[in-house]
Amino acid sequence: MSGGGPMPREERVAAIELAIAEALKPRTLRVEDDSARHAGHAGARDGRGHFNVEVVSDAFEGMAPLARHRAVYAAVGNLMETDIHALAIVARTPDEAARQ
Repeated sequence: MSGGGPMPREERVAAIELAIAEALKPRTLRVEDDSARHAGHAGARDGRGHFNVEVVSDAFEGMAPLARHRAVYAAVGNLMETDIHALAIVARTPDEAARQ
């Protein structure tokens, strides 16, 4: 977002979904804004939010869990600096998701 500040809350989930969808072509994707539970938290003072992400993608095949998380962080890119304070990630391959 221009100006360097966080975007309105209602736009954040859509921006995160779009960034992950473009980068990882997920079969399923769920992004939840969990910011309300962290109101007053020191990390939330600057207006950035807390989000839960569940993503199932073929792109994760052969990747270790840490590499999957890095791929998600790379996908959201500069949103980590402007809109996201914390990101809880569950990243699975389609086979792993089918076993859940």
